[in-house]
Order: sequence, then C-alpha cells, then structure tokens
Amino acid sequence: MKVTGFTFIRNAVKYDYPVVEAIKSILPICDDFVVAVGKSEDSTLDLIRNIDASKIKIIETVWDDSLREGGKVLADETNKAFAAIETDTDWAFYIQGDEVVHEKYLDTIKSAMFKYKDNPEVDGLLFKYKHFYGSYDYVGSSLKWYRNEIRVIKNNKNIYSYRDAQGFRKDNNQKLIVVPIDAYMFHYGWVKDPRAMQKKQENFHKMWHDDQWIEQNVVKAPEYDYLSNIDQLALFEETHPKVMLDRINAKNWKFEYDISFERKTFKQRIKEVLNNVFGISTEYKNYLIYKGKSN
Repeated sequence: MKVTGFTFIRNAVKYDYPVVEAIKSILPICDDFVVAVGKSEDSTLDLIRNIDASKIKIIETVWDDSLREGGKVLADETNKAFAAIETDTDWAFYIQGDEVVHEKYLDTIKSAMFKYKDNPEVDGLLFKYKHFYGSYDYVGSSLKWYRNEIRVIKNNKNIYSYRDAQGFRKDNNQKLIVVPIDAYMFHYGWVKDPRAMQKKQENFHKMWHDDQWIEQNVVKAPEYDYLSNIDQLALFEETHPKVMLDRINAKNWKFEYDISFERKTFKQRIKEVLNNVFGISTEYKNYLIYKGKSN
C-alpha cells in the first residue's frame, strides 16, 4: 500500500501557518508528499524545502487571484497538488496548512487504509474535528463548527476538491462515500498571534469577496479581537500533537476567557436538542456514509 500526502500553501510565514507541523504530523505514514507552493511574499518555499527532501515533492504554482468567489482558488490549488500524485499511489492524505494530526491516531488511520484499500465502494475516510480558538487551551463547542470532514481519499482522478477546498466530490458532482474513523484532525486556524490573525482575516476575505465588500465589512485594526467573535467555547484538557509543542511553548500573546459566563442562544439550544435528543443533524454534510461491509 502506498500513501501520498498532499497540501497547498502560500505566505505561510507572513500569516503564521503551522504548515511544517501539519506536514510532519502525517509524514510518518506517507511514502511521499506533494506540496503545491504558491508564489509567496516570504520564505515559504524555503520552509517547505527544509522539511524532508527524501519525501517532499514541491510544485511551484501561481494563484489565480481573480477567483474571488466562494474560495475557488483554494480548491484550484488543492487540485493541482492532487493531480501531481503518481498513479501507483493507493491513498491520498490531504491536510491543510493549519491542520495537525495527533500521533496517537496514526495507527488507526493506517489500519483503516489497509482495511478499505481494495473496497471499490469506499472513496475516502472521514475525520472528526477539534477547532481551537483564541489559544491552545480552548476549542469551539457550538454547532457552528463543522464536526467532520474528508481528509483521506482514494487516488481516483475523478475526485476533485469541492468549492473552497473543505471537502471533495467526484464525477458528476457526486458526494463521496466515506468511512468514519476514530481519529481527530486538530484545526489551529483560529489560534495565532492577534496581529497575524488580523492580517490573515484581511487577506482571506479577498478569496470570497470584492474590494467594496471588504472595505465595508472587514474591520481594520492592528490586532484581531478574539473576544468579540466568541459564541461558545470549552476547555481543552487533552494533549496536543508533539509536533506542535515548540510552537505552543513559544506563544507570545494572552487569551483568557471565562466559560462560566457563556449563555447559549435560543437557536443554539434548539439545534442541540435536535442533535442530542432526536438524533436529527442540522449540519451540512458533504459526504455519504458507507453502509456496506469491509473486505
């Protein structure tokens, strides 16, 4: 069984993306790794070159910044990396530049790959998510955070990155059939120096909106105000991936939040009742769960 990791990145240093940690977190179970490195304004290319020359294959790209609707440029870059994966690869392991896998899940992931490798009905593997917010001590606990997403797919070139690269589709816009696995993806996209987060926000919206919308809706400030955008958080009381420890120990900002003062909105309570009591999911699902048997 051959496994190839793949991702895309641009301006990782400027916007403080933990892309090195992301790649290193899954590299132990990848035979090789394709990284689409967009033309950057910083040392991102050198950053990727210094990871592991024996496994990393870099393709240099230029982002089409005219794709300012629905984050299409992110899917475009994802597809460039996926297209560069060799035909002898069985599984393609996708990870974004602000996602990290805890080492305790690697055996579970690899076991599922072996189990479903030769099952033609399975397109991919579905991960659970923990979304960190403000600091490495808090995770988003409301239903606004997506709880699952596809991150391992078969090396089938009929599969493509969907919309803003959050998930995948195949053939004629069909949803992928996936197997849920007991493994979490740690999402650190909302944990960084408030100055870098503010810069990221101002730049990131350019992939969805025109200049007029940004001028009217994106607050201009020296630092991102984490406290003004909280709906519901929970304390994180587990361990972080080992590859993240140096970054966590070097954290140079403070974020304090008293979860005892949280008050759920009526809408949040209704959603929780539907999910927890009646088993009715209110979240968007860009996939179909496999109902058959493993080979």
